[in-house]
Amino acid sequence: MALVGIVSLANAETYTPGDPVHKDFADFVEPFLTNYCVDCHGESDPEGDLTLEGIGPVDEINASVWTSVWAQVSLQEMPPPDMSEPEVIERLQFSDWIVSELTRVMHDKGGFSLHRDPQKGNFLNHELLFGPLPEGIKLKPTSSPARIWRVTPQEHITRLNELINTEPEYAPATPGLRTHGDFVPTNHGGELKLYFGTDRIIKWQGGTVAYATAVKSVPAVLSSARTHGLENYPDFYTVNSAEATQIMGIASDIIRYMAEGPLSIAEPYQITDDPNSIADKMRGDLRGLPTSLTYSTKIVRPLTPVYDLMKEDEVTEERARAAVDFLFEALTFRPPSEAESNAYLAILQQSIEKLGNYDGAVLGLSSIFLDRDALFRPELAETGKADEYGRVMLQDWELGLAVNHALRYIKPDEELRLAIVEGRMRTREDVKREVTRMLADESIRKPRILRFFRDYFDYDLGGYICKDTKALSETGAKATGTAHYTAMFDATASTDRLVELVLQEDRDVLKQLLTTDKVVAGKSDNLYFGRQRTRDEVAASIAAEKAEAKKQALALAAWKKENPDKEPPKAKPAQRKSKINHGVSEADLTGPPIFARVSRRSFGNGSMDPERVLATAPEGQRLGILTHPSWLVSHSDAMDNHAIRRGRWIQERLIGGGIPDVPITVDAMLPDEPHSTLRERMRVTREDYCWTCHQKMDPLGLPFEMYNHAGLYREFEQQEPVDTTGEIIDSGDPTLDGKVANAFELIQRLADSERAEQVFVRHAFRFWMGRNETLNDAPVLQEAYRAYKESNGSMKALIVSLLTSDAFLYRTRTDAVLTAAN
Repeated sequence: MALVGIVSLANAETYTPGDPVHKDFADFVEPFLTNYCVDCHGESDPEGDLTLEGIGPVDEINASVWTSVWAQVSLQEMPPPDMSEPEVIERLQFSDWIVSELTRVMHDKGGFSLHRDPQKGNFLNHELLFGPLPEGIKLKPTSSPARIWRVTPQEHITRLNELINTEPEYAPATPGLRTHGDFVPTNHGGELKLYFGTDRIIKWQGGTVAYATAVKSVPAVLSSARTHGLENYPDFYTVNSAEATQIMGIASDIIRYMAEGPLSIAEPYQITDDPNSIADKMRGDLRGLPTSLTYSTKIVRPLTPVYDLMKEDEVTEERARAAVDFLFEALTFRPPSEAESNAYLAILQQSIEKLGNYDGAVLGLSSIFLDRDALFRPELAETGKADEYGRVMLQDWELGLAVNHALRYIKPDEELRLAIVEGRMRTREDVKREVTRMLADESIRKPRILRFFRDYFDYDLGGYICKDTKALSETGAKATGTAHYTAMFDATASTDRLVELVLQEDRDVLKQLLTTDKVVAGKSDNLYFGRQRTRDEVAASIAAEKAEAKKQALALAAWKKENPDKEPPKAKPAQRKSKINHGVSEADLTGPPIFARVSRRSFGNGSMDPERVLATAPEGQRLGILTHPSWLVSHSDAMDNHAIRRGRWIQERLIGGGIPDVPITVDAMLPDEPHSTLRERMRVTREDYCWTCHQKMDPLGLPFEMYNHAGLYREFEQQEPVDTTGEIIDSGDPTLDGKVANAFELIQRLADSERAEQVFVRHAFRFWMGRNETLNDAPVLQEAYRAYKESNGSMKALIVSLLTSDAFLYRTRTDAVLTAAN
């Protein structure tokens, strides 16, 4: 009778997602546990050693247990399919109750925000978002919360770069080369840094490393731990006091360089177009010292009002205000209000009065670098009238900068700025006009779109995966020095370019990326797109080399016998030392030339080369980005492949399933068995307690065993034919489920799936909205998917749909958000 009563109650009331849950533990939660949970999780022999008997309301002691219950109920893992199932509304209400209680109880004890993590976005049932809703669920118009976003490390460095470096304008003939508006790439060591004066350096003493240490640089201070998945959610990050101190130091360096150029970091004699004229000053070992560099006399940095202020001995209020207003807009992307301009002018004038013109100007202007809007992007909707649902539409600068940030890392172009100033950024039609215009203009760089694909595919992590030297050498890849890591950073740039080529065509974007046979290839890719040889093939290659060496030795001996009075010809370098990689049958990647965007060419001999070719991958060995070394290595570990991580990526990013966190009581380690295959070592994940989750990952990741952990194609593992079979289990789409022979069959099945496209749209929503989707967002997601499908898979159409949706345009204000922001 209890079950009938609770179901009847759930069906009798209307459920509105997002509304407060007014449910009592004794009257609602306890009966739910009794009817659906305690049979398996009672006191006697509970499943997974988890007992819910007498658990009681949420408190700080049992919070971890309730978090686990929330995950299991949301993912419909509990109760199991063969048990009595709660109604949809009942399940949603129960999940909402847990979240609200965890949020309340943990408010002053570290907080609870797990439900807002993008990795937990799939905990919301996919069919509820894209299918018909059960009777009783009433949606309300959606919006996003009022908030402030901390700018990303890439955006912050790019903003600062605009102050001291002049980037080349877009050239249609070489679209892949770095252009004004592109993000600042990492260097050949994978570091994200801002460099001073590299565009003027014409000579240096020492090799690449010595040169690199001599160049003045600053790292990305607004940094975050590199991990898999979407990273740019507003409530993820803040700025602490240590970062603020670093930013002030960086600001001082930048302002001095804006005023003096290389003279701020070099001696006057180092600035010359004739390095030979200062040879007497460059004697001795100067490697790694700033004095080892020679700078051109040509001025290439932007000359700004900051330069005008500091080049004159006399400081006028006009020049001081011009410098303040310029720097404020350069850092915040909007002009200051009169109050802001006056406040920073006063700080500047006080600093100059106390420290003198030069040092005072440096300190006074540095304060602008710590302005809230220089480090955060506000979406507070403080002006505007709320509608009946409490939503306020962004307008003017807030709306214009939201649109700008959705696509770009530099300040709005003149057309968008003019539209904001003239009051033409206040409606949905205004947004559509500007977004459509910017998407159509190739000269307007849009690095945020590329960033989405990096976050979605996670193909840019390969250079950061530390490899065991011995294990790496056994793959056939180069294991000496930094060759492998440099090759992976190179591979990231190549994959970036491939993504851009697919976006340029803008047709079936996801499917093309999953199934393309095209490769943007650099100098290392013939190796990494090659095939790992078998033991017999390696032996044959070594024997062939020895036979060739013996043949050459006999020929040399014969020549000496015939020419006893002559010196034998010198051996070629390749003949003196073998460069044959016996472990790999290299690919032959040829094709038309193409460019990839890399760090500055002038950054030493260690710079990555932008020259690439657009090649066709070896037939039968590669199919789309998931089979490229950049993705495969990004989803590997130090010693081997990571089939679990690869499978989890497939499950979450293409199938739309969710994986609960590993309980802290579980020792998530595979046995150390060097002579066993990874599949054999993963037998431990098939134990009953583990398999519930691992069946969602392992059979999806194991088909990629046709590649080793350096990304090379292979047909054998441990001298046995590699097992590439797998299976899609309980995907939610019966047409997807079933066994697959290898990664190709798995990828193709998913690439042809509407579900995979819908899950792709869900991730695009999260990226551009900066939050997880809710049931109220179902109409937005369905409209975005419709726009994508009807445009034959156009990413531009998808972005326009998302950026003109209520979720993007409207904010719901709360007193707490406004208080924290101010």
